[in-house]
Amino acid sequence: MIKIEGVAVSGTPDEPDLSGLEAGEVQQAVDIVQEVVHWYTEQITAERRAPLPDEDRIAQLTADRTAAYQDLARLEDAGPEEEDRLAELYTARLRQLEG
Repeated sequence: MIKIEGVAVSGTPDEPDLSGLEAGEVQQAVDIVQEVVHWYTEQITAERRAPLPDEDRIAQLTADRTAAYQDLARLEDAGPEEEDRLAELYTARLRQLEG
């Protein structure tokens, strides 16, 4: 689990509360989306190296990674509400993927 400096924590110390991100904190949202992209990249690489790669899984992971890249690009021009939404979405996704 990643930890984010300067963000209030709710629940447990490993679950950052990203609600209320300010525009100046967009880098934290970017970092979370990049963590998810990195997770997908590792999974794609591992699957390709498997003795019998699952092409359907590779295709799904690739599509999910592409969507994450698109959201990452969207963060460049996002307002505070969109930053907050994407940060929360990708924090939850990262928890799920690493869970």
